[in-house]
Amino acid sequence: MATVHLRIGDLVWGKLGRYPPWPGKIVSPPKDLKKPRGKKCHFVKFFGTEDHAWIKVEQLKPYHAHKEEMIKINKGKRFQQAVDAVEDFLKKAKGKEQVSEYVSFFLLKDLADSDPEPSTVERLGAGPGSGFKWESSVGERPPPTKPCLDFYLTLIFGRWDFFICLVPVSMISTNLPLIVQVTGSTSIQAADSTAINGSITPTDKRIGFLGLGLMGSGIVSNLLKMGHIVTVWNRTAEKCDLFIQEGARLGRTPAEVASMCDITFSCVSDPKAARDLVLGPSGVLQGIRPGKCYVEMSTVDPETITELSQVITSRGGRFLEAPVAGSQQLSNDGMLVILAAGDRTVYEDCSSCFQAMGKTSFFLGEAGNAARMMLILNMVQGSFMATIAEGLTLAQATGQSQQTFLDILCQGQMASTFVDQKCQNILQGNFKPDYYLKHIQKDLRLAISMGDMANHPTPMAAAANEVYKRAKALDQSDNDISAVYRAYIH
Repeated sequence: MATVHLRIGDLVWGKLGRYPPWPGKIVSPPKDLKKPRGKKCHFVKFFGTEDHAWIKVEQLKPYHAHKEEMIKINKGKRFQQAVDAVEDFLKKAKGKEQVSEYVSFFLLKDLADSDPEPSTVERLGAGPGSGFKWESSVGERPPPTKPCLDFYLTLIFGRWDFFICLVPVSMISTNLPLIVQVTGSTSIQAADSTAINGSITPTDKRIGFLGLGLMGSGIVSNLLKMGHIVTVWNRTAEKCDLFIQEGARLGRTPAEVASMCDITFSCVSDPKAARDLVLGPSGVLQGIRPGKCYVEMSTVDPETITELSQVITSRGGRFLEAPVAGSQQLSNDGMLVILAAGDRTVYEDCSSCFQAMGKTSFFLGEAGNAARMMLILNMVQGSFMATIAEGLTLAQATGQSQQTFLDILCQGQMASTFVDQKCQNILQGNFKPDYYLKHIQKDLRLAISMGDMANHPTPMAAAANEVYKRAKALDQSDNDISAVYRAYIH
């Protein structure tokens, strides 16, 4: 087979993990985002989503050459929306083609509070004596009426949100502080979220991380990619090997990690594991000294958080809870949602870490609030997943097409990436864990208990919990939460 050479600007189909090929564009990675070692890959921004990732070259195909093939094998609303976004983009790009002597500079700016200074114009290589004037253009490219050195652009001072400047290549300075796209390559946005989120200055504090499961592994990987100094520990030591190869340091015990590091994170399976990690032999508490920070990222009950907060602070340590909403894939992509509560100064000290592992974070006040919010969110997600599985099996039992049920569902108000992916996985019989079924059942159980303590009824969660318990009895604990489907067919 002939080798296909891809470059920045090319439209492609990218295969990310177990997800179907998705349309995207090869873009320049953020400066702070290092390329994976030993892998020949390209950085891809996917259409119709906020996702971006390094994709191996063998998982990439040219967009146009494989368009018909991909459309035939992939269904679903989200996928079609992504393809439509590519086609709309191509139509717009076609109307804006320019001669190859020009380079397009894309800027995003908001001058609501201040006007641009002359020095800004000079830095762009268009100050006095350059032979350039400036002309505003909101949302579209000014026509190159003079394709030569006297093609002028004028900047109208005041508020503007987007403008494009076309200048001859011969006039381009090599040190311009801009995002550059050579005309002829296509661009999704001038400055997309990948460039913004990629600009992370890692803290100089030493980071420890305990627990390298589905979520923890992705978190540690992103901390390392963004330049953090990380020491890792895991109950099964072999899981540390990959991260040691990527530059992490190895801690022999939780106590050693806590004593070596300024901020120690933990992400384990349940309240008992969280308590044992802190209070058990060679536990975190033995390594806590005044000023040391401990961040509990496990999804546990508020009572466990209160207990851990008290014992950590009793030793002079500082405590923050920071459970995460997401999945293994979102963890790998650095797109988790972090819910934090406790010591606000620890939250601030963790800023670069949270930027590396997530797309946003919330500070919810006193310790215990994040645990409460996380349990509520997972209660809703678990109940919803059980209801979707019930709908799919009822469709089958009444002679309806499950695929048609999904297609209709994805055209309505409940359309989401979650629904599309989970249902497609069910129809394909793919229950590889993205979030363990046993963990969502644990979260439902804890949420129901929390409701009991607040004297608040949770009948929907209670019903869903029984379905997940049946799925666990059918040996589905270590499968994905979507395997709750099997509780209805056995």
